[in-house]
Amino acid sequence: MVAPPGHPSAPEPPAASAPPPAVEEPEGYTPTERDLPVIHRGDTLQMPVTTPAPAASNPDGSGPLYVVGDVHGYLDELLAALRNQGIVDDEGRWVAGNARLWFLGDFTDRGPDGIGVIETVMRLSAEAAAEGGYCKALLGNHELLLIGAKRFGDTPVNSGAGTATFQAAWLLNGGQKTDMERLRDHHVQWMARLDAMEEVDGHLLVHSDTTSYLDYGDSIEAVNDTVREALTRNDANECWDLFRKFTKRFAFRDEGGADAVRKLLGVYGGTRIVHGHSPIPYLLGEVGSEDGEDGAGPVVEGPHIYADGLAIAMDGGVTMAGKLLVCPLPLTA
Repeated sequence: MVAPPGHPSAPEPPAASAPPPAVEEPEGYTPTERDLPVIHRGDTLQMPVTTPAPAASNPDGSGPLYVVGDVHGYLDELLAALRNQGIVDDEGRWVAGNARLWFLGDFTDRGPDGIGVIETVMRLSAEAAAEGGYCKALLGNHELLLIGAKRFGDTPVNSGAGTATFQAAWLLNGGQKTDMERLRDHHVQWMARLDAMEEVDGHLLVHSDTTSYLDYGDSIEAVNDTVREALTRNDANECWDLFRKFTKRFAFRDEGGADAVRKLLGVYGGTRIVHGHSPIPYLLGEVGSEDGEDGAGPVVEGPHIYADGLAIAMDGGVTMAGKLLVCPLPLTA
């Protein structure tokens, strides 16, 4: 999740060498702010997270399905959550057999060990495959931000809101210098090859709660190909536009939110959308500091089901002293 460093928020972070220009936000862009309208609690359902009994294999022989919300560099919390679900052992090794595990993106920034998270996901992918399961991951907006900061640094981009650079945006949105020091080419290549979306067992998995995916194709394969090709061209402005669109949020809440979900499901398939990106405390109106500065953190016990039951939010707000969610699918409302 990308959040501004303060209030009021500019839609795109400016270069460090110039003050933010006084311009209006691009149409459709919705940064996270404390005064954004929120949905009412009575219109939503929050699912408790419990340690389930071992799930049986599906009729097609595939194992149980799990999904992981935004990790943001909190490696210890990730390993604890995976252990709690019986996916890894005390040493962090895969012990879930033919289970299927999906990460929804945003591995780095804000937390202390983003590179450790990336390397853990890469390692679990190999270990799961050896056991007949899999561990896969989606591309989040923070992966785009880290790739851009590594490739383009302080190169100015056309942000639509004044001068901006990936380096400045990355630092303003929680970029950790230790991550950049440890970032290697194989990490960047792995991130750049990640899919943007996938459909699994009727769940349309995406990182961001936005309809911007529609700008990149009318099928899952087309979207994934278009995003990968854009990253391959290595054009700073094109990558910035991709980052900007993946940073949009809140398309599924409030009036018209369910219709937005239905539109995406109608184009890409599935019966429910599962996303990260927008922390559940923001969706619920429990808006504190994203760096946990407001005393007691938000209370998040599980995923957040909303938009007429069609959307499941999985970002438990670990960067806000919330909860890093690892949950089995399907959920029942």
